[in-house]
Amino acid sequence: MAVMRTQRGFDRLVNFSDAVVAIAITLLILPLVDASKDVVHDGIAAYFSGNFWEFLAFVITFAVIARLWMVHHQVFGWIDAYTPALMWLNMLWLAAIVFMPFTANVLSDSPNGQPDVYALYVGDLLLATVTMQVIEVIIVRTPGLLLPEAAGQSDTLRGWTFVILMSVALVLTVLFPHVGMFWLLILFLSKPLHLVLSRLLRRKPGTAV
Repeated sequence: MAVMRTQRGFDRLVNFSDAVVAIAITLLILPLVDASKDVVHDGIAAYFSGNFWEFLAFVITFAVIARLWMVHHQVFGWIDAYTPALMWLNMLWLAAIVFMPFTANVLSDSPNGQPDVYALYVGDLLLATVTMQVIEVIIVRTPGLLLPEAAGQSDTLRGWTFVILMSVALVLTVLFPHVGMFWLLILFLSKPLHLVLSRLLRRKPGTAV
């Protein structure tokens, strides 16, 4: 796999990604801005009460995009070059990020526990999570791509734990939609799951993650 080592090309890739994420995370507030005219007529308390689901979708999705960007920022800090596959996977990751404001709006407009709505929302999160995990694996396994000073910083198993838990959350939100987005709280189990999987893999010498 050819490694493209041009500083200008790599900087453009990272800057473009940051700009797309910034635009996507900004778009989340627009539904609340459009509804802000209700403050004049109903008061601030009624505004927050009447737009509860919109605020909830905004807070959750803002935190999710912020977390995904932090992972992207960390992973791309390990390299100063890229490959064509890495560039296209990054575009797929950005597509999932751009789609999130739409899924957040659908979620806030459908507060009655519709499984298809939850599948759309969590499925998009899963797509972004899986894509970033594949990007990390490619970076680690492509000779000449990972910077020497970044060697040892990557732990792909940690990423796989998020993929596993996000997949479980997707299934649970569809099967038990009355719990809703609270199923995403299982992501806090990533650390204990990582510890368990690490111990299991240490018992199998030669196992590659």
